[in-house]
Amino acid sequence: MRILHTSDWHLGRTLEGRSRQAEQEQFIDELCRIAEEENIQLILVAGDVFDTYSPPAYAEELYCHALERLAQGRKRAVVVIAGNHDSPERLSAVRPLALRHGAFIAGRPGETIVDNFVDDGVKLIHSGPGWFELALPSVAYSTIVSMLPYPSESRLQQIFSQELNEVKIRGAYSKTVNDILLRQSSAYRPNSVNIAMSHLFVMGGMSSESERPIEIGGACTVDVNHLPAQAQYTALGHLHRAQEVKHAPSRAFYSGSPLAYSFSEAGQAKAVYIIDVMPGGPAQVSAVHLTSGVPLERWRCMGGIDEALARLEDLGGRPLWLDLEVHSSRFLTLEETARLRQSHSGLITIRCVVQGAEIQEQPVSLASLSVSELFVRYYKHRKGGIEPTPELVQLFTKLANMAATGEETGVIN
Repeated sequence: MRILHTSDWHLGRTLEGRSRQAEQEQFIDELCRIAEEENIQLILVAGDVFDTYSPPAYAEELYCHALERLAQGRKRAVVVIAGNHDSPERLSAVRPLALRHGAFIAGRPGETIVDNFVDDGVKLIHSGPGWFELALPSVAYSTIVSMLPYPSESRLQQIFSQELNEVKIRGAYSKTVNDILLRQSSAYRPNSVNIAMSHLFVMGGMSSESERPIEIGGACTVDVNHLPAQAQYTALGHLHRAQEVKHAPSRAFYSGSPLAYSFSEAGQAKAVYIIDVMPGGPAQVSAVHLTSGVPLERWRCMGGIDEALARLEDLGGRPLWLDLEVHSSRFLTLEETARLRQSHSGLITIRCVVQGAEIQEQPVSLASLSVSELFVRYYKHRKGGIEPTPELVQLFTKLANMAATGEETGVIN
């Protein structure tokens, strides 16, 4: 059996207010092409399909088209679970139509998926709370998938610990997750391919700035030993760097995000994982590196504005999202800042570092600043120099853009 693992699409996400729609569409095209070329029979999407609870219309449309294209009319199975960015209800709203194509969606922990379709193609044989068994075309054995969508206190409808002690809360949370996965894995059989998937932060995983913390303080993290030993492969979502979970009781991976969503991910190789596995045997895992999207780069120009302008000219218009740091003996003038911004449309931030001084930005007129830059300056002024988090800047930029275009902001979760 050939399985493809992907996650953290974050459809609808922007970069400092810049649209990533075309890049996200390009990724879906590439994913569908990989699934076809690699003869994939089962696709696992491990959460954070959307970036917010209320994604833009294009993101929902892209999600629906992706399910239809990937499933190919029940010739291939697709399993999707909700992450911490997803609204469980919104993600699952298309479930009746998705099932017709062979796509199975779990929004909340413990859901039992029922599928009454008996046409040729993917068939659901059995199901229970948090798991189901599938028969796939041209595969002599079945696969049992244990699903644990993002398990927060509210979604599990339980309190992990009455004590306000982070260590005890973390221990209780990790044990709760282990109990759920252990209970669901009781459905596994020796003559089936046994798979687990969840959206979790496993201790020891390498994170980046673009992930929204699952819980403040990091209390909701899972001990690596609490991953299911009975699963032949565990597909995880949440961390944006593609990586294997070291010291897990069985093979477990984060597929990471398909696009770089912050400059902390500049230079990271983005990938999906392909798993070849048979009943009772070890999972053979290989990475397929993605080519979609515009690269993110950080430049440090020690030669001042002349070096920066020369390097921007050398790009020849090549698509790039750029974080630029210019070292100089003096502050940049407004004209110089304008020249830099006019040199490339993908220039996101400019910082001027004056030699022999602390890193700082040159005072400029408010009219020359982007919405996000205005917010950062205001926040630092009100908070005594403290920088806002990237997530807070992104949220403010999104709301400001919605207000500017007359959209209703609604409630952001």
